[in-house]
Amino acid sequence: MFELGMPWWEFVLRAVAVYVAVLLMVRFSGKRTVGQFTPFDLLVVVLLGTAVQNSLIGSDTSLLGGLILAATLLVLNWTVGKLSAKSRAFDRIVEGKPVILARRGELYRDELTRQSVSEQDFAIARRSAGYVSISEVELAVLETSGEITFMGKKGHE
Repeated sequence: MFELGMPWWEFVLRAVAVYVAVLLMVRFSGKRTVGQFTPFDLLVVVLLGTAVQNSLIGSDTSLLGGLILAATLLVLNWTVGKLSAKSRAFDRIVEGKPVILARRGELYRDELTRQSVSEQDFAIARRSAGYVSISEVELAVLETSGEITFMGKKGHE
C-alpha cells in the first residue's frame, strides 16, 4: 500500500509538467473568466471532475495521455466559444438566454425557484450592486454567465 509505482521525483515532475502545460493552454485558449463560485458550486465542479475522471482517461495514466486530454478539452472549449461568437442561434443553444428575476420592484419568486436562485442569494447580489431594497430595482436579470445584474429605478441609481 505504501510502495510507490515510480520514483517520488517523477510524481513531482508530472505534477509540475501538467500544471505548467494546462496553465499555458488555458492562457492561450482565451478562456473567459468563470466568475465567483459559491462553496456549493466549487464542490460540484470538483466532484464532477472526480466522477468523470475514469471515463476520460480510461486505463491510461500516462503524462502524454493526460496532456492530450487537457488539450482536447481546451480546443473544444475554444471552438464552442468561437462558434458562439459567430452564430447567435448556436450561442442560445449553448449559453441559454438571460432571465428576468425582478421588474419594477417586484421579485419573481417562481422564476427564482425555476432558476435555483435562493431569495438570500438574490438579496446578497442586490445589496452587492448597491440596492438596499427591492423597491429600488427597476430590473434584475440572471445573465447566462450566472451573474445577476441590476438596473435601478430613476432617482435610485
